[in-house]
Amino acid sequence: MPKLNLRLKFLLLSILPLVLAASAISWLVFAQAERLAEAEIRTFERNILEARKEELKSYLELALASIDHIYSVASPLDAVSKERVKAIIEDLTYGEDGYFFIYDRDGTALVEPPQPWRVGRTYWNLRDINGNTVIQGLIFNAEKGGDFMRHVWEKPSTGEPTEKITYSLMLDKWDWMIGTGIYIDDIAEQVTEIETEVSTHIRETTISIIGVTILAVLLVGISGTVVTLSERKLADSKLKELTHRVVDVQEQERLRVSRELHDGISQILVSVKYSVETAIARIGQARENAIEPMEKAAKRLQDAIHEVRRISRDLRPAVLDDLGLKPAIESMCAELQDRSGILMEIKIDNIDKQLDIAKKTTLYRVLQETLTNIERHADATVIKISIKREGPSVVMRITDNGVGFETNRYIRNRDPRAGIGLRNMRERMEFHGGGLSVRSEPDDGTKITAFIPATSQNDLPDRPIRG
Repeated sequence: MPKLNLRLKFLLLSILPLVLAASAISWLVFAQAERLAEAEIRTFERNILEARKEELKSYLELALASIDHIYSVASPLDAVSKERVKAIIEDLTYGEDGYFFIYDRDGTALVEPPQPWRVGRTYWNLRDINGNTVIQGLIFNAEKGGDFMRHVWEKPSTGEPTEKITYSLMLDKWDWMIGTGIYIDDIAEQVTEIETEVSTHIRETTISIIGVTILAVLLVGISGTVVTLSERKLADSKLKELTHRVVDVQEQERLRVSRELHDGISQILVSVKYSVETAIARIGQARENAIEPMEKAAKRLQDAIHEVRRISRDLRPAVLDDLGLKPAIESMCAELQDRSGILMEIKIDNIDKQLDIAKKTTLYRVLQETLTNIERHADATVIKISIKREGPSVVMRITDNGVGFETNRYIRNRDPRAGIGLRNMRERMEFHGGGLSVRSEPDDGTKITAFIPATSQNDLPDRPIRG
């Protein structure tokens, strides 16, 4: 399975939390919306039922008012008044399926307009499809002062068993139970419509969230791609710049070695050649002073040997590998002092065991570059060098009393020359987890502080290095 590159991993790490967050939000919104919708639907249903119950009470009160002029003056055994009341109640209707009914205490039907065939029959044990004893329940509610009962009864307009709410009261003088009811199948239909509408809204909201999530993922992906392309372009440009710098450094190093070979070794060898030719000519002429040019040639060959050693030491000092950092630096400083007359003050602790060969080489090259710059540009008379262990790092400080320079112009790379000098030194130190700082002012000398971790973990110092 191919490994994911770093940029793709970062992109996935950016998108994954977004997708997870959007999924969690969608789930929470969906669950919360369902709970709120359920609560609202139940509230709606409850409010409608309460309104219907109040409506039933009003209807029954109107029915009682319509017979009060008869019932209030009739006696318990007044058969004529009873028949007149039955006729009035039977003729009272409201809506398509609204009517009133009367049963006596034994459950015998006295008035049942939609089902006149029930009149005269006893239904004390009548049960609906849910097992409720309908007539017993209605009589019980009426006897306790009036109450509501929810049951199933045939709907006149359809003839189908339909859920119904009924309210009943007692006419105590005649032991009659009078009641009326409202079919609530329309409430169920309204609730179903609301549930469907709410489900549609929830689904649309969820789809919207998913759409926003997809759009956000696409935007993140596009942004990541743009950033990746920009970074790649920047990295390519920096790589090209680095390649050019490496080539420039190599060419400059080759130019330096070529110049030293031409100006040093080549001149010496030419001189040796002339001396040897002079000696040969004198020997051929049997002259006595042939030894003098030979001695001069030998001396010039010795100079050539020293020059070759110097060039070799500049390319790779053998003393650094054989004896360590301190002797290598002391040798380089001694040669600079002999060559330039600059006074060298050196204080170096024995830190060879605290650095590997790569880090020692880096310190040596940084010091070599610094001393070269001082010799060429600083016009200094004194150079102080200090190398010691400070905390987890080895710190090198180089100070001169030269003419100095404008630090910001070099450190911020405002001058192209910084690309070969100070910038290279800083990058050498940063490669090993260290760093380099420069403090300088015109006519006030220069102080360079470089630090490098003494451990192989490349841990940076746990306290700041004071430059």
